[in-house]
Amino acid sequence: MKFFFKTQEITKQEIQSILVIGANGSTGKIICNLLEDSPGYRPVAMIRKESQKENFENQGIRTVIGDLEGDFEHAFENIDRVIFAAGSGGSTGKEKTIAVDQEGAKKSIDFAKKHHCQKFVMLSSMGADNPDSNSEMHDYLKAKQEADEYLKSSGLDYTIVRPGALTDNPATGRIEAGESLDKKGEISRENVALTLIDVLGSEIAANSIFEILEGDNPIGEEITALDQAMKSL
Repeated sequence: MKFFFKTQEITKQEIQSILVIGANGSTGKIICNLLEDSPGYRPVAMIRKESQKENFENQGIRTVIGDLEGDFEHAFENIDRVIFAAGSGGSTGKEKTIAVDQEGAKKSIDFAKKHHCQKFVMLSSMGADNPDSNSEMHDYLKAKQEADEYLKSSGLDYTIVRPGALTDNPATGRIEAGESLDKKGEISRENVALTLIDVLGSEIAANSIFEILEGDNPIGEEITALDQAMKSL
């Protein structure tokens, strides 16, 4: 299935470098592969280990070594936009979750701002708006909430995307999106990746937060309709 992205504003200029943080994760790999095939964009995969290079370099994708728990400012050199897709997952301990999903994200935001990145796209999670204290996912969702709020107040142009439960189903290119969908559900990693790339453009879902699930409408059309609805409020 061939997908086309809203890159018109970018293709008129030079190809832009997109730093993908969390590139070696399941969703991160998909993002990198899609960006490599997208007009106007070139991915830069931020990975933690030298041993992870081969997979990306075999596909012609540039890599940079960086650890969210260390100093990785060098990864932001000559970067135009950022997709933060890293996550410790809900099964790690609280300390690791805070280090990666919260503090790692905050450092990424600070570095993006320092290096004048044009937009920061955050992969968050449904439930991050109001983490359930009784949920076993509370620490994870609380860390995501802290990172989201930090991004909102950073002064960077941003979009925060909060998907439902992730699956490995193939992309349909169709989603349901809303500020709050008021229901639980699933969405494929590929549809999430497509959404994150769709909102990279500066004028697309600018400074907004929304949830996504599998749906019936093409991603671009759904995001445009949601963006217009939010601006009319």
